[in-house]
Amino acid sequence: MSTFELKTHQVGRTYSNPHFFILNKGLNSGKPLTNPCPNCFVVTTSTKEEKNTLFHISMMLQIGGFYAYYLKGSVIPFISIDDCRNTLKNSYISFFYNEIQLQKHINIVSAISKKKAELHNIISKMADLKVSYIQSLFSIMQKEAI
Repeated sequence: MSTFELKTHQVGRTYSNPHFFILNKGLNSGKPLTNPCPNCFVVTTSTKEEKNTLFHISMMLQIGGFYAYYLKGSVIPFISIDDCRNTLKNSYISFFYNEIQLQKHINIVSAISKKKAELHNIISKMADLKVSYIQSLFSIMQKEAI
């Protein structure tokens, strides 16, 4: 069973146990992060496997909009530490007894995320290619005009 701990991150603090961060303010509340930011919680675990599992569960909860239900505040929405902890804990418990299914879901989501990153990279390169083509086109037109 999971023995993770979720606390408010203090800027400048370092952690020795396996850990990750969860954004707690804004419309992306619940988004897991590898690097800290001023408005985040820290999740510490005893093993790297448990950290990886909780990271992916948190990512699936955020993408699926399950943290959004608990957002409070009218100007800058935020999620409370108790709501975040309970949502993550309940989701982990529901998956705990079916580790094979959980790993299957994590692998599928990871593969989709990897493919998305690859496609994003291709789109970025296509945009660069478009800019280069247009610049070379106008460069040729300017040379012909002279």
